[in-house]
Amino acid sequence: MADYEEQDITAEDSDELYEHHRIVVDKGQALLRIDKFLMDRLANVTRNKLQEAIRAESVQVNDKPVKVSYKVKPLDVITITLAEPPRDTDIVPENIPLTIVYEDEELLLVNKPAGMVVHPAYNNWTGTLVNALTYYLQNLPTARNGEGRPGLVHRIDKDTSGLLVIAKTEYSMAFLAKQFYNHTIERTYYALVWGVPKQDTGTIVGHVGRSAKDRKVMTVYPDGSYGKHAVTHYKVLRKFKYVTLVQCNLETGRTHQIRAHMKYIGHPLFSDATYGGDKIVYGSPVGTYKAFVDNAMKLMPRQALHAKSLGFIHPVTKQELYFNSELPEDFTAVLAKWELYENED
Repeated sequence: MADYEEQDITAEDSDELYEHHRIVVDKGQALLRIDKFLMDRLANVTRNKLQEAIRAESVQVNDKPVKVSYKVKPLDVITITLAEPPRDTDIVPENIPLTIVYEDEELLLVNKPAGMVVHPAYNNWTGTLVNALTYYLQNLPTARNGEGRPGLVHRIDKDTSGLLVIAKTEYSMAFLAKQFYNHTIERTYYALVWGVPKQDTGTIVGHVGRSAKDRKVMTVYPDGSYGKHAVTHYKVLRKFKYVTLVQCNLETGRTHQIRAHMKYIGHPLFSDATYGGDKIVYGSPVGTYKAFVDNAMKLMPRQALHAKSLGFIHPVTKQELYFNSELPEDFTAVLAKWELYENED
């Protein structure tokens, strides 16, 4: 095997489940079909997965898509975007109800309820969205060699509700992963945050990475010294006295990005225990107001965040698709409660 330089960029600390490789071909490399070349260099990747990724233009040579028959040449620069490698876990199919918003031969969209974990992990081996999907679509494409996260190219937190797109074929999985990597997916979230932002619209820019004190918490590193580049655009939708309903659009998709970014600018999400939103941040924490907030948090004992819409290019038809969802009952109940409080005050 010829020597080569490779750089891996994985999806750790990201809601986007892809990995990115960059390979600079050695100057002594003999001509070789690109799928055969990559089979020798990428661990646990089937030839079919590589060929579908090439067809989806998720494999590029010198910044241009190529055909499966392309022969690698010395000093070619090859970039590959694939679904993230799997964890070493067995997925047990479980007959769990799914709210399916849309489905065709290539993909499906589900509206995930709050409280459901997306994929199996420590302390959450069953009852996840992946367990439900594995049951619903027994032949769903998986990350590598029939294992891993079936059809997933992105995720949302356990206690965040909303839309997720799932690929049903290897080709669509590669095609969607490339859109997430290129940040061309349109994602809109609704969040109820503490306080009222000074500006009705704004953009939060700041690297997001794991806290040195608690690996479960993400921190903003504005100087870029740690973490990954993250950009969140927000717009105020409805102002209440002590909280605000905002729309957030993600330019990047880091783990807990909205939750960490909003806390960073002084407006943590309502009822978000991880980021300090489960305490009264604005207003005096006494008397009838404290009782009101406690009751509101009992209605919504999770972060007030909903993945409301998704827009992307269909892998086969190449049409622009856009899907919207209604706020769940707990979210609307809390908004109604704040509106009533404001009118009575």
